[in-house]
Amino acid sequence: MRICVIYDCLYPHTVGGAERWYRDLVNELVAKGHEVTYVTRRQWDRGSGPTIPGVRVVGLEPSLPLYDRNGRRRITEAIAFGAGVFAHLLRHGRRYDVVHTASFPYFSLLAVGATRRMCGFDLAVDWHEIWTHDYWAEYLGGLSGRFGWLVQRLCLRPRQHAYCFSQLHAARLREYGVHGDVVVLTGQYAGTAGTPTLAADPPTVVYIGRHLPEKGVADIVPAVAAARLRLPTLRAEIFGDGPDRARVEQLVEDAGLRDVIAIRGFVDADVLTASLARSLCLVLPSRREGFGKVVVEAAAAGVPSVVVAGADNAAVELIEDGVNGFVAASASADDLAAAIVRVHNGGEQLRHATRAWFATNAERLSLDVAVAQVVTRYATGAPAVAPGA
Repeated sequence: MRICVIYDCLYPHTVGGAERWYRDLVNELVAKGHEVTYVTRRQWDRGSGPTIPGVRVVGLEPSLPLYDRNGRRRITEAIAFGAGVFAHLLRHGRRYDVVHTASFPYFSLLAVGATRRMCGFDLAVDWHEIWTHDYWAEYLGGLSGRFGWLVQRLCLRPRQHAYCFSQLHAARLREYGVHGDVVVLTGQYAGTAGTPTLAADPPTVVYIGRHLPEKGVADIVPAVAAARLRLPTLRAEIFGDGPDRARVEQLVEDAGLRDVIAIRGFVDADVLTASLARSLCLVLPSRREGFGKVVVEAAAAGVPSVVVAGADNAAVELIEDGVNGFVAASASADDLAAAIVRVHNGGEQLRHATRAWFATNAERLSLDVAVAQVVTRYATGAPAVAPGA
């Protein structure tokens, strides 16, 4: 089949859960013999485009910054990318059997919907998240938030195969009236179980992800300070980057924790893997997650996770409390610190339980299962059922 995948970011030029999902997806589609085009915005110097074996990468102009100074996505980038997608599909849309796009940043999905009937391709949409009206208002403010909410509702109208990665967002898609059936893809993990590793001494918690306000990275600093009242040797390593990094660095400085909390930025994959494997736990204080792939990666390494309860956080679906980690009641310093201490008290028994949890759930969490669901649906239009789903 001739498949066009559309997202305005491309791993590793930008790093996040969706980026890795699309990079893994196109690799698997090529391995299964499909002809794949990846349409994204240009994130590299002209004349030095990325190479993905077997994939035609199309970088659209203009290349605009993703985020404003407050860490919010720029609407100008979303509109420009949508216009580029519309122009690309007008020229090339008839060559595709399937267009598989992220719902976000919305204007690109509207462009796909506007050209679908004209070009005759099937439409698949990944709804990594779907936001409530209240969250839109909080994120953008009253008038802008209402506009965002209405644009999201418009994106539900084209007939589509709708995918998401959690029961939370599946329920919202159905409630808000998506024009198509909904399948929950339970897997994104392409690896296998890691070699069992003892937690490092001194105990070290790890954060892996983008430094955005909704990710709660800044909450780690007071939480570590609070947890050190009971675990005096506790350390932390924070990986990734983003608009909130300077704020996090300043909080570390103000708290006098420069020798305790290391801001690592982006590192080689083997360094990241080793740090995660020997950590006491992964701390993911995000208030908004569409899946939480890093929780699965931690469990594969036998490392428990601490996540935060919240109306928009689907990562809690990956935690069996007391088995592969804990769900903190909030991102407050006291609640996060209490969860970290519980992990420490769980010791090797909790790490063993985490490895057992991953072994039990490995098949349904695998990328192979998700790709099989997607390809089956491409071919038949009917949803496949994941093992254990």
